[in-house]
Amino acid sequence: MATPKISIITVVYNGASLIEATIKSVLDQNYVAIEYIVIDGQSKDNTLEIINRYSNRITKIVSEKDSGIYDAMNKGLKLATGDYVLFLNAGDLLFDTTTISSVFASAIDADIYYGNTAVIDLNGKILGDRRLLPPDNLNWKSLKYGMCVSHQSFIPKRLLCDFYDLNYKISSDIDWVIKALKESKNTVNTHTYISKFLEGGTSNNRRKLALKERFLIMAKHYGLIATLWSHFVILLRYPIHRLTKKSMT
Repeated sequence: MATPKISIITVVYNGASLIEATIKSVLDQNYVAIEYIVIDGQSKDNTLEIINRYSNRITKIVSEKDSGIYDAMNKGLKLATGDYVLFLNAGDLLFDTTTISSVFASAIDADIYYGNTAVIDLNGKILGDRRLLPPDNLNWKSLKYGMCVSHQSFIPKRLLCDFYDLNYKISSDIDWVIKALKESKNTVNTHTYISKFLEGGTSNNRRKLALKERFLIMAKHYGLIATLWSHFVILLRYPIHRLTKKSMT
């Protein structure tokens, strides 16, 4: 496949302080075949005004009410025409101006490309890597012990992608990634940083819902017994991770 086209989809709602940096990280790419789609949930702040400043360089802009983030992401998928898709939501950034070029230079015609993710703060300062690093050889079973690849650093062929399951309010991206990996026959680790992920706090209520949804998703794909065992292993590993992290600071 010569010069594959990639659809980069940004979903935003009331993200006026974040959206411009995300847009610029896409528009500054040195890769030509990018279709850029921005889905705004009819923001109440000046998010849409900022988006429209770049309307001549954004392929498609939609601003309308939605039923949550995954409904908005499904709208983006329906509009996408690229060979590959990447979701980069408000506040998240492509790692540098050569990111997309580097991804497609790493291998020809992969079903899925993936890579590393740097965690940043609101000022764009890199805080380090995500706690879970992507494995050398990613497959659908790799997520048994957690989201080892960031959604923002996961680039599947569009034809492999199902729509997001709207029954999940917080963790549908995990289900989406696993389903895409089940369809993949050729998954390539680019061994590069693809994105910068904005670290954000999660309320206790949302954290509880996320854990519940993740358990249900894992049980659906891996079975109840295997999921109970993997969660037991995660609980054993977590204190070790905390101690290791503390000793490094």
